[in-house]
Amino acid sequence: MPIDIETFESSPEDRLQHSGETNADCVMRFLAAHPDQAFTQSEIRDATDVKAGSISVVLSRLEDRGLVRHKGTYWALGEDDDVAAHISMLESTRAANDRFGEEDMDEWLEHAVDDEDEATE
Repeated sequence: MPIDIETFESSPEDRLQHSGETNADCVMRFLAAHPDQAFTQSEIRDATDVKAGSISVVLSRLEDRGLVRHKGTYWALGEDDDVAAHISMLESTRAANDRFGEEDMDEWLEHAVDDEDEATE
């Protein structure tokens, strides 16, 4: 299904993934399947098919959120409490989407308040 050029230009790459699964989802799924191991970026990239230009950013963002840990050249699944909270949030979102339907981002953006417009009022 095609998208308009404005959505193409303004959306982050992981939102435009065709499968619906983001790069971060792929990395988390892989690391969760191997909770007692740590991997290099290239091992994670090869196992998840995340592009070489994206893997560093994905891992850094996951680390910022406490979902993965980094030491030297190795990366591992984050602490149990942080990962459990994230999984709980994902499951709640999936349950809400199943019950009420997924959000239509274009419709949401149509009604969203623009911070710049609000500041000038």
